[in-house]
Amino acid sequence: QVRLVESGGGLVEPGGSLRLSCAASGSISSINVMGWYRQAPGKERELVARITDGGSTNYADSVKGRFTTSRDNAKNTVDLQMNSLKPEETAVYYCYADVQLVGNSRTWRYWGQGTQVTVSS
Repeated sequence: QVRLVESGGGLVEPGGSLRLSCAASGSISSINVMGWYRQAPGKERELVARITDGGSTNYADSVKGRFTTSRDNAKNTVDLQMNSLKPEETAVYYCYADVQLVGNSRTWRYWGQGTQVTVSS
């Protein structure tokens, strides 16, 4: 019913920047929260950043000051600008959206397919 498509991952040198994008489509009435998780090999998935429909943001302590998330409510998109990337931030990055479907009062969480970010020289 809802599909999230990510783009923008890739290989970047330490200290470099990448911008991830995620677009949601389908039977969407509204999206409360959109955000990003990441999962490195052998580690648990961790929250990187989230943003409400009102524009309030939260970030993991490890990325504050370097990462910025933004969204376009009209287009149902969310971006993650990542600066000063570190090798230990190599991971698969997943976007998510907490969606209220058309004709349904519940909120459902949907996930993107994940995009690989590799930070290496």
